[in-house]
Amino acid sequence: MLSNNTYLSFLLTKSEVGTHFYWKVSGYLIHGQVLLVSWFVIFLLLLICLKLNSNKKLIPDDFQSTIELAVSYSQLIAREQIGESFYKTWTTYISTLFFFILGCNWAGALIPWKLFILPEGELAAPTNDINTTVALALLTSISYFYAGFNKKGFGYFKRYIEPIPLLLPINILEDFTKPLSLSFRLFGNVLADELTISVLTSLVPLIIPLPIMCLGLFAGSVQALIFSTLSAAYISEALE
Repeated sequence: MLSNNTYLSFLLTKSEVGTHFYWKVSGYLIHGQVLLVSWFVIFLLLLICLKLNSNKKLIPDDFQSTIELAVSYSQLIAREQIGESFYKTWTTYISTLFFFILGCNWAGALIPWKLFILPEGELAAPTNDINTTVALALLTSISYFYAGFNKKGFGYFKRYIEPIPLLLPINILEDFTKPLSLSFRLFGNVLADELTISVLTSLVPLIIPLPIMCLGLFAGSVQALIFSTLSAAYISEALE
C-alpha cells in the first residue's frame, strides 16, 4: 500500500490532458471543471470588491493600496491604447478582462487543485482550456465590431476595401486571425506552464517547482496584460 506522502505526491504530479468532467444540461455537455474554477475566481473577485467598497479608508492600508494600484493600471491600459476620447466607455470591459484572466492564471498556479478529486478530469486554471480562451477572444471580436459599427455605422465596413478593393480577402482574414492568435497564445502559455510544473514536481518534488511556480505567476500576469492590451488595441483600431 502507498504511504500518505507517496499518495499526496502522486496526486500533485498526476496530469490529465484532454480529459474533462462534463455536466449534461438539456442535452448539452458543459465542462464542469472549468465552470467550477471560473465561479471560484469570480466569487473571489466579487468578495474583494465588496470588502473594499464596504470598508474604504481615507488613508489606505497595504491591501487597499495594492488593489487601487492594480485597478489604476488596468485603466491605464485602456487609456493608452484607446485614447482619451473613448477609453472611459471601454475601461470596465478591459479591466474585467485583465482581472478575470489574472485571477484564473494565478488560481491555477497557486492552488493545488489536484487534491480535489473529480470523477473525470481535474480542476485547473480555466484559461488552460481552449473553450475559455476562445470565448474571451470572441468577446473581444464582438466588442471591436460593435465599437466600429456604433461610431461609424455601415461606413465601418469600408475599411475592408481600403486602401484598395483587392485587399478585401486579406482584411477579412485578419478578423479571423485576431481571435485565433488571442485564444491560442493564452491557452498555450497557461497549459505549458502547468505541464512544466507537473513534470518537474514528479522529478524533484519540492525544490525546483517553487521557483517555476513563481515564474508561472509572473507569466500569468504577463499573459493577462498581453490579452487585455491587444483587446484594447483592436477596439482602438475599430474606432480610428
